Amino acid sequence: MSPYYGPNEDQATIQYERNFIAGDVIAGTGYGIQLVLFFNCARFLWRRRKNGLQPMFLLAYMTSMLLIESLFVAIQARTVQFVYIDNRNYPAGPWQFFLDSQTNPVNVIFYATLFLLTFLSDLLVLWRCYVIWAASGRKSVAWAAIAFPSIILLASFAMGTLWTLESSQPDLSMYSKQPMAYGTAYYALSLGANIILTLLIIGRLVSYRRALLQSLPEDLANHYLSLASVIIESAALYSVFALLFLVTYSINNPTNQVWLGVASDCQQIANLLILYRVAEGSAWSTDTLATEVTSSMAAPIHFRTRSVVETRHLSTMGAGATSFHITAPEPEAASLSDGSTTPASPQSKDRETAVV
Repeated sequence: MSPYYGPNEDQATIQYERNFIAGDVIAGTGYGIQLVLFFNCARFLWRRRKNGLQPMFLLAYMTSMLLIESLFVAIQARTVQFVYIDNRNYPAGPWQFFLDSQTNPVNVIFYATLFLLTFLSDLLVLWRCYVIWAASGRKSVAWAAIAFPSIILLASFAMGTLWTLESSQPDLSMYSKQPMAYGTAYYALSLGANIILTLLIIGRLVSYRRALLQSLPEDLANHYLSLASVIIESAALYSVFALLFLVTYSINNPTNQVWLGVASDCQQIANLLILYRVAEGSAWSTDTLATEVTSSMAAPIHFRTRSVVETRHLSTMGAGATSFHITAPEPEAASLSDGSTTPASPQSKDRETAVV
């Protein structure tokens, strides 16, 4: 049997170290995807800089998030060097050194950037929920819809601040008993708010779909209500992986290091996908329903079948007058018993029914 050159540590510690390195690699991969999305979004927003304050505000938000994310990724890379290169001969092993060095500025910045990224991303989803609910034209209902998630996010901000402070105390880490309690509560509140917002967004989009399909062709309604648009607008991508991290972190499973990196990356990617749709003008806004329905129906839409041509005029969604013009095809001449034919009556050539 060949000699053993592995670490002299228990299996659980070795698994944590393996997942720690894997999480760092995943964070770098996700960062590359974010860079591509960022530059595409920035290009669209910069072209629309003269269309009001929103494009420049979103560009500033994106840039701030990218700078924080860049610092987060750099800190992760530096932590790996600090643990496995600079202090590889620490008596209890690299993972124990990581747990014993939480007051080091590298680790403090790690917790601070992770907390900022999560909280600012939650605010973006909250904003999108308000926008989608306000698209119905009733802003008071939109404010009522986001009231409870807003309270949860405020509570998560308080717990996240405590988690960041406690995790960077001497002789403590994010895996110590008290910081883990704060961290579990923080991520539970953040994830809970995201799940509620996701359900609110999905539920509202489904209700819009039902209403639009009663008035618009399916292809036109699907422009804003396709499966991809629902997933992106609701940031459901992040909620799935955040749940995996929360479960594995609360039970102290080593794979939480991987899910932490995946969840953080997916959160930023989900944000950039939302902003990309906003930048290119395909995302929901507070006047999407009124604008799209009015502009799309400014000219009649013709539905042709083998026997009927129908023209439908809609002034606004669910309000105003609606008229249907139905032109029946010219019927074939009826045959008489003597072989002659009877021409179709003029009234049968053109029938028009108006419904108000």
